[in-house]
Amino acid sequence: MSQPPLNALRVFEAAARLGSFAAAAEALFVTQSAVSHQIRHLEDWLGAPLFDRSGRRPRLLPRGEALARDLTLALGGIDAACRRARDSAAANELVVAAIPSVAVCWLIPRLPGFRALHPDIALRVIYAHHGHAVDFGDVDLAFVFSDSPPRGPGFRAQGFLSGISVPVCSPRLLPDAADLPPAPADLPAMGLLHDADTAGWQLWLQRAGLPVPADLPGPVFQDFNLLRAAALSGQGVAICSLAMIATDLAEGALVRLSDIAVLEEFDYYLTISDAPVADEARLAARAAFIDWVLAERAASQPAEA
Repeated sequence: MSQPPLNALRVFEAAARLGSFAAAAEALFVTQSAVSHQIRHLEDWLGAPLFDRSGRRPRLLPRGEALARDLTLALGGIDAACRRARDSAAANELVVAAIPSVAVCWLIPRLPGFRALHPDIALRVIYAHHGHAVDFGDVDLAFVFSDSPPRGPGFRAQGFLSGISVPVCSPRLLPDAADLPPAPADLPAMGLLHDADTAGWQLWLQRAGLPVPADLPGPVFQDFNLLRAAALSGQGVAICSLAMIATDLAEGALVRLSDIAVLEEFDYYLTISDAPVADEARLAARAAFIDWVLAERAASQPAEA
């Protein structure tokens, strides 16, 4: 008999534990159709269905409930064993998670300074995903973006940078003789660039007292880094966080086009693990990084205000 499909088992366990294929897809960063495909694959391997699909929503059959219980226990044991092995192998490794915008625009350019101060600290930088919870059993600190201070077990949060955002573009889009930025009504004709959806520009146009078309033109980019790259290359006007483009503005790579701002209710937060750590070196590394990153923020505030 062939080995059981391990990936399909993991997907099934997530769907059973979370109560839906959609929730499992979100937790595993895959599509809902991929979840459905993996569960069908597992059912084919078992030779029996795990869900009753006769209703509007798949419902676990008794054999599925039994398998889900056993899998949750087994995967929990594997997770605990892996955590113990990782903690033993990398007790002094500092793990920092950051959403892509903070990682690329703010944190990574400054990291040589931290490494010069603390060459003995092993550092691992990973992505945090906007809208998804950070596992503070694995992560020491995380930079996130939220419209209110994040709350939850296992961590504490403090404000880090403002999320205030304004329209900007490459100076190549502006006439050489222009002494003043274009009027708000002129910005749509310069080409609108959108971050994830068109909501930012819709709100900005409302605040500017301009008509808001039902379908705003312009390409939509999956995350801020893609949006920023498009703006830097002169493809149009983007609404960008002042904190993330401070260097671009200071170097003249981007130009601020208006004082009308959006996303004032959002901020970037530094979230810090409260999970107990027995190793004193790990705690010392965490404290050193916090001291360094807050000092860097203080040094950069005049340019990013």
